[in-house]
Amino acid sequence: MYDARGAGECRRMQEQVADPAFQAAGQWRSMNRELALKIALAAVGLLFIALGYPMLVFIRQAPALSMQFSLYVTLGVFLLLAIRNPSASRSVIAFTAWSSFAHAALMGTQACCNMVARGELIGVAVLVVIGAVFLALAPAKQLVG
Repeated sequence: MYDARGAGECRRMQEQVADPAFQAAGQWRSMNRELALKIALAAVGLLFIALGYPMLVFIRQAPALSMQFSLYVTLGVFLLLAIRNPSASRSVIAFTAWSSFAHAALMGTQACCNMVARGELIGVAVLVVIGAVFLALAPAKQLVG
């Protein structure tokens, strides 16, 4: 069945997409999204690198914690490097997001089971925010061809 309203709406959408102002607005949103991602990469990268200080402080008292911090410090360096070209660093961004969710899930479970202090739930919230921001701002996969 032919729907005249649907055809008219389709034509309007095609005209909108062809409109330079519409295209400019899309590019503007894309640039803002990339800028927000770069800011998030810088903030989280610096936060993770800042864990280098407690890593050194706790190296004798809590060696397992220091080993964990060493992974975050290393990841922080790669997040800062990803600022230059976020599209080429999709894997690092995705790894940071999903590993943050995994860490938050485990730490949250431990806090709820009284295996670690309830104060660790602050860290859970921070990791969930990091994961959500990186997934929301992650660059789209580039089409090859």
